[in-house]
Amino acid sequence: MATVAASSLSKQEHDELVCSYAALLLHDDGQDINEEKLQKVIKASGNEVESYWPGLFAKALTGQNIGELLTNIGSAGAGAGPAAAADAAPAAKEEDKKKEDEEAGDVDMGGLFGDEEEY
Repeated sequence: MATVAASSLSKQEHDELVCSYAALLLHDDGQDINEEKLQKVIKASGNEVESYWPGLFAKALTGQNIGELLTNIGSAGAGAGPAAAADAAPAAKEEDKKKEDEEAGDVDMGGLFGDEEEY
């Protein structure tokens, strides 16, 4: 995978990434994802985002099955139907294989959460 330093992200990209990681952290801990909890996680991580981001993420994720969203990232949309998904599957597998071959390596968080130690 490509490595991008957090400092090279635009403000919008940074804010979206921070909110995404905060939401994933809450989900992984089995907690509800709401605006207040997102704000607490973001603050605890030493990051700041525009005030509207946590609310947008909370509203977008309300009632969603996060686990299902994570497992269906590359699948076809709900309106596509099984036939479209079946037609897209071979092409998607080839494309995924090419990406895997090109993107070997670890993902560097670029110190996004203030931790730049190598593990």
